[in-house]
Amino acid sequence: MNDDRPVLLETRGTCMHLTLNRPRALNALSHTMVRLLDEALARAEQDEATHSVLLSGAGDRGLCAGGDIRALHDDARASGRASLEFWRDEYRLNARIARFPKPYVALMDGIVMGGGVGVSAHAGIRVVTERSRVAMPETAIGFVPDVGGTRLLAAAPGELGPHLALTGRSVGAADAILCGLADHHVPAHLLPALTEALGEPAGPGVSVADIVQRFATQPPAGDLAAQRDWIDACYAGDTVEDIIRKLRESGVPAADTAADELLTKSPLALKVTLAAVRRAARLDSLEAVLDQEFRVSSRAFEHPDFVEGVRARIIDKDNAPQWKPGTLAEVDDQEVARFFAPLGPGEQELGLAPEPADTSAGEGRAG
Repeated sequence: MNDDRPVLLETRGTCMHLTLNRPRALNALSHTMVRLLDEALARAEQDEATHSVLLSGAGDRGLCAGGDIRALHDDARASGRASLEFWRDEYRLNARIARFPKPYVALMDGIVMGGGVGVSAHAGIRVVTERSRVAMPETAIGFVPDVGGTRLLAAAPGELGPHLALTGRSVGAADAILCGLADHHVPAHLLPALTEALGEPAGPGVSVADIVQRFATQPPAGDLAAQRDWIDACYAGDTVEDIIRKLRESGVPAADTAADELLTKSPLALKVTLAAVRRAARLDSLEAVLDQEFRVSSRAFEHPDFVEGVRARIIDKDNAPQWKPGTLAEVDDQEVARFFAPLGPGEQELGLAPEPADTSAGEGRAG
């Protein structure tokens, strides 16, 4: 009989194994799933018998395709507030994962996008496979990378972060490791054996990282390392317009293709995304970045581009969104700045970072 619980919890030896269990929806996160994950991690943190946590996704298509976009879309259309409470709990979960005091292993097999990155790429030990496709594709639906993704991308080498944030492109195992989104490549057919090994008693002095390393191999070659020259040169532009101009003028066909891609995205989302990644690079903690992302998500949720983007890309699938404004030139700098302003009366900030930010404690994965 199939188990229809959205998150499965199984204890194997000293390892708590959490499985996202909505395979038909590519394990997209619901609010219930976020709460269940948070409750499980809170228990694992206090339970002396639990030495490590393993996260995986049910089915063979991916760990997690992100949040439940249709539910968010319907809430936005109805001028609801449920999505803001979902993000509030989701971002707190992301912070808990980054600060989790025990080994947390995330199996980033298959599709890992948006919220899927949030529950995996902040982990202490992140495993990708030859099937992995990791992305923050929010600009395509008039939204902005969140779940701590702007901090992760800001820390990527050179200008790889802005490139991935603006285009929303997915990357494979080697490029995910290059960009700091993952640590180890393990062939997909070895994941069952790795899972089994993590549940068995380890020998003296053998760490969880040692066990994972035993299964790790070199990933198939990636694409980004060979493209660093034009990516770093073009995405160093101060504005999205500068970036597109540099891409066009580079004479590199791949750069021209990237420019074409950018011109299909929400102009407002592009400008806010570039500002978010650049600002994230200057913030001193993941918590401060998540606070910023909550402000941005709250504003993006209210903007018509989000509903329109989901309609065009996911619901009607006509791939012809009517963005407002329709061009980069029409995007007002003050409108971009509004996304980062403190929330107004009646709105509650996420408030994860202390004021002023406390930098005395050591950073976790997001550091």
